[in-house]
Amino acid sequence: MMKAHRSIQAYVESTFASMGIGLSDFAILEVLLHKGPMSMSAIGSTVMLANPSMTAAVARLERQGLVDRTGCDSDRRVRTVRLSREGKRLIQRLFAQHERDLEVLMGDVSPAERAAARTVVKRVGLAAKAKTRGEPGG
Repeated sequence: MMKAHRSIQAYVESTFASMGIGLSDFAILEVLLHKGPMSMSAIGSTVMLANPSMTAAVARLERQGLVDRTGCDSDRRVRTVRLSREGKRLIQRLFAQHERDLEVLMGDVSPAERAAARTVVKRVGLAAKAKTRGEPGG
């Protein structure tokens, strides 16, 4: 599984590099596209980036005009991140290309095999997450 993960990640990173964006920046923009504005800590846990890496990535995306950060009235420590208009246009274009790239990668995999793989990988991932957290049943 690790070999497959590394190979897929290398492929995805190379396609992102050809689009002029890094993997962590893509992940942040993608989660904001699909989940809407979120706190920095929520984004970090979703895309699995540590706080310092999240702060650097969001600052970089903000400098590029792709995201906006706003403070929370009830808790000054919380910063909400949202896509800017330019950021939304960019990630929609990049995500569409990413989907096409994955279709090329999965070209020889039948729809039934894709569904089965998705189910198994999700189950294994959830079990690993539960084990990591020490949850029962994991």
